[in-house]
Amino acid sequence: MKQGQSLIRISKIIGMVLVALVIITLTYLGDYYHADQTAHEALISGNQVIVREEGNLTIFMPTTGQDETGFIFYPGGKVEDIAYAPLMRSLAEQGYPAVIVGMPFNLAVFNANGADKVLEALPEIEHWIMVGHSLGGAMASDYLAEHEDKVAGLTLLGAYPNESLSQSSHSVVTLYGSEDQIINQQGFTEGRNKLPVTARYYEIAGGNHSGFGNYGEQSGDGIASISSAEQQAITIAKIMEIWKGN
Repeated sequence: MKQGQSLIRISKIIGMVLVALVIITLTYLGDYYHADQTAHEALISGNQVIVREEGNLTIFMPTTGQDETGFIFYPGGKVEDIAYAPLMRSLAEQGYPAVIVGMPFNLAVFNANGADKVLEALPEIEHWIMVGHSLGGAMASDYLAEHEDKVAGLTLLGAYPNESLSQSSHSVVTLYGSEDQIINQQGFTEGRNKLPVTARYYEIAGGNHSGFGNYGEQSGDGIASISSAEQQAITIAKIMEIWKGN
């Protein structure tokens, strides 16, 4: 009887531990940075850009000057995908289709191949550039490493690659804020060895980690001396400088 009671007690303890782990996990996954009002307003279609949703994709299509090159965006970890709507809308205003890939639990690791859905949804676009912020950048680089025949290049925002792209012939550019206190500096430094020798780097003076999106201040980040709008304008200008005509 005593042994049976012990087994029952142990089973109850294990059950309680499992329930606690589930609660902790769900709490962690449910806690994320939300898009601000500016981001929500960027989702409204206008004369220059038509915005539509297809499944987990938010698609920004320019009404004129549609280019054969488009951009696929992977959001940062635990950031609501539409927080990057202003950035992607700005690309569309330049005449380039841009698509945000929504991630399960706002973590790109759960949908690293999400770009496949974009290619299926917009087969008329001949060249795609992967773009990713933070964790999304790492996953975007993984996608390029495994699908070099499907994409034309990579733009990393406050991010560095997981897998080595050192032998890739594709163009890669990394943009980061001078006040970024979120990015792992050791990982960022080591990440340079994983990128092609032709990779380009651009520091945004006064920018920080969260300034690439519209989700407020990220805990632990440095204090930016420029606004998110300014940081994003610089980002778009640099992306256009590098990718226009590709």
